[in-house]
Amino acid sequence: MTAIYKHRLFWPLVSLLTLIVINFIARPQFLKITVRDGELYGPLISILRESAPLMLVALGMTIVIATRGIDLSVGAIMAVSGAVALTIIDGASDPSNMGTVTIAIVVAILVSLVLGVWNGFLVSVVGIQPIIATLVLMLAGRGVALLITGGFITTVNSDPFSFIASGYVIGLPFAFLIGVVAIVVLSIVERRTALGVLTEAVGINPEASRLAGVRSRGIIWGAYIMSGTLAGVAGLIYASNIKAADANAAGVFIELYAILAVVLGGTSLNGGKFSIAGTVIGVLIIQTLDSTILFLGVKSAQSPVFFAVVVVVVVIVQSARLRDGLAAMSGRLRARRESAQDRDKVEVA
Repeated sequence: MTAIYKHRLFWPLVSLLTLIVINFIARPQFLKITVRDGELYGPLISILRESAPLMLVALGMTIVIATRGIDLSVGAIMAVSGAVALTIIDGASDPSNMGTVTIAIVVAILVSLVLGVWNGFLVSVVGIQPIIATLVLMLAGRGVALLITGGFITTVNSDPFSFIASGYVIGLPFAFLIGVVAIVVLSIVERRTALGVLTEAVGINPEASRLAGVRSRGIIWGAYIMSGTLAGVAGLIYASNIKAADANAAGVFIELYAILAVVLGGTSLNGGKFSIAGTVIGVLIIQTLDSTILFLGVKSAQSPVFFAVVVVVVVIVQSARLRDGLAAMSGRLRARRESAQDRDKVEVA
């Protein structure tokens, strides 16, 4: 029991289950899942579908943070990715042509990959601090997206492209399945190969890992490439959902939510040990909390305050120092009880 209590995923899971229970008590239909034409619908399914962009961004952010870095440009990369894809589709004679949509998606992902290469180059080769290196693209990226769209919101009516966010496969939202594939692939790459161990080694002590023969530059560079690519895919899902490329709104604040999800999942911002499963749980916590705020009717201007209060409570509950303090207090109380019992035994004797 003690081992379960001390597991890094224990409190994130407790937090998620608590939110689910609160929602169920407030609205019993929260756990209701209906089947229409072989497709699943319900509040839980909506949460899974809507969490896909944040899930992809947070997965990439997890690996970047594990290398003792940070990526503030993911929101801007999402905007650029959506702008590239929709500009190509909008300029085609037949926006619903599957070939055109495929080319648009591939080009958008390649552009996002190149932006990830740029971030990785600044951090791992030039040696710029990650927060500064990615801040450059965070500020310039949306300007690039506006240049691509000509300063306007580009809208398209393309069924194949809309399928990314609204389509269903085997009864589940296609966007959710994209997130599942990303989780599985990343888990295999990072946990079934030596890459995960090397990533943690670089994050814990870059100099020691370099002296041990680990090519830290390539690992750090790869982390930013992965983050940029996943952000590009997230941008496609977002653009598909609204059927438009909005450079000013796409991915706004998503880098902060991604960092929060990673931290809620138990990954330290100091680098080193990371948890993909913890990040998944952290994303679900944030998405469930967002759904709860909407249901409670909290005004949009007040929702950040409500969100912040709940997150602070969750973080405090997960705090290692708080757990250590409670454990120490429990130990002192146990010692006092045992001491009192020993005195009683002596008096009886």
